[in-house]
Amino acid sequence: MTRGNQRDLARERNVKNQKGKNVASAEQEANKGLSLQERQARDAAKMREKQLSAQQKKAGGDNDGGNNNASGGAGATASAR
Repeated sequence: MTRGNQRDLARERNVKNQKGKNVASAEQEANKGLSLQERQARDAAKMREKQLSAQQKKAGGDNDGGNNNASGGAGATASAR
């Protein structure tokens, strides 16, 4: 069982994927010119928006609880009776 060049190709892919991941967060393009507190405030605001939209989506949805089966949410227990 020989691996051929699979190991070398995996190393090359890994190097390509890791490119730019060892840069400090303050030096990344989206964070240029922002202090730690400014970044935290920006990220917290984004998370609040996401949470609010998720709550609105959940409250204003089809009210089926996310269950997409044909039994209307009864599940397997109702059909077993």
